[in-house]
Amino acid sequence: MALALLVSACNNVDVVPDGSYSRAVLAKQPPVGHWALDGRLSLSSAKDSWSASLAWEHGADDVLKLSGPLGQGGAVIRLNGDGVSIDRGGGKVQTSTQPEAFINQQLGLSVPIRALSYWVVGLPEPGQAFVDMPSGFRQADWLVEYKQMQPAAHRLLPRKMTVMNGQAKLKLIIEQWVIKGEDGH
Repeated sequence: MALALLVSACNNVDVVPDGSYSRAVLAKQPPVGHWALDGRLSLSSAKDSWSASLAWEHGADDVLKLSGPLGQGGAVIRLNGDGVSIDRGGGKVQTSTQPEAFINQQLGLSVPIRALSYWVVGLPEPGQAFVDMPSGFRQADWLVEYKQMQPAAHRLLPRKMTVMNGQAKLKLIIEQWVIKGEDGH
């Protein structure tokens, strides 16, 4: 419901694939503070792999809604401050004050969830060292590659991206961006 309200109050932009990655171009754009995306993700390692639909709203808190094929196997992850909760339905919500470790334990794979909120808009996590690459950058032992960019709300944002290290590979296809306007709408 909150996402529906956000969609009605914000710029709704359908994807039109366009262009390639340029961190210099992205760094010159106005900051993207409050955004939402709809897409698909797959996560794989030597031991396991899975895929899900993803609806992610980023503002003061992050809310990630994951659902498997035909809406099965859903989970809602909420990150706020130094806390995280995972609701898999059925009234049982698990919480932790160690978001990265907790999510990694739940998934069985290491996923840099805090850094992903920056990487998904095409930028390295602030305050952390990184190395530019032709199609992305390397940061905290992760290679972040942007396969395809798209225009969204007068910006260039990712459409297809891959995040990988020696143990895991995450692929994300963003089908739709919703960017809250600089005027608060």
